[in-house]
Amino acid sequence: MPATTLARRAFLGGAVAALAAARAFAQSPAPAGPVDPKLLDDLVAANRILADQGVVDGYGHVSVRHPADPQRYLMSRSIAPELVTAADVMEYDLDSTAVEPRGRTSYLERFIHGEIYRARPDVRAVVHNHSPSVIPFGVSQVPLKPLYHMSAFLGGGVPVFDIKAAAGQPTDMLVRTPALGRRAGADARRASRRAHARTRRGGGRRLAAARGLPQRLHGAERAAAGAGHGPGRARHLSGRGGGAPGRRLGGRHHPRPWELWKKKALAK
Repeated sequence: MPATTLARRAFLGGAVAALAAARAFAQSPAPAGPVDPKLLDDLVAANRILADQGVVDGYGHVSVRHPADPQRYLMSRSIAPELVTAADVMEYDLDSTAVEPRGRTSYLERFIHGEIYRARPDVRAVVHNHSPSVIPFGVSQVPLKPLYHMSAFLGGGVPVFDIKAAAGQPTDMLVRTPALGRRAGADARRASRRAHARTRRGGGRRLAAARGLPQRLHGAERAAAGAGHGPGRARHLSGRGGGAPGRRLGGRHHPRPWELWKKKALAK
């Protein structure tokens, strides 16, 4: 083949590649602006704390709404929570499209986060986990109810999301689309997914993380109490008794354990 033909093909190939790159760049959302390093530190700490406390393991993810643009959120690239650093944090729009991915991969179930932030303007942080202590309550007829004041935020009930029913057909049980993300958890502050996971929304990254731990421990405690069945069934907080403690506690008491959990988690 003549050298001129090879050169022409190489030139055309380079031009096509450049055009594709330009289109991809043009379609990529523009960054919302700089993020306070303290916020990034808290997001990293939330990942590490939840891993250290057994709420997440190699799977699970934590996000926070972008402080400069409520139509964006921040979450790490697809990596085990215990390994997250500030450099891993990526920005997403509410369609869960990554801003400036730079070759980094994203969590498959990121759509849970984007659709919750879209549906709930008051939500500032989301935790998705697979804690074994609470999974049984998504596959049985036993509801997860609060036993003590630290889990009082569960007093309003925990809906169970059945992805097969939502999709209308068998799936791989992963929320891979915005449509499933909307169905998975945009209707409440917490949801249990049948045979898969838990999703927790909160008023801030520290509060969401701080409530993820009592929720995991509460599942184990409730199981130890006989799951509320039999002659010695557990007495749960209910009605005002279930909701009032959670509202009164709010985020006021979380700075104390947060600093302890953070110190332990980041020391590893």
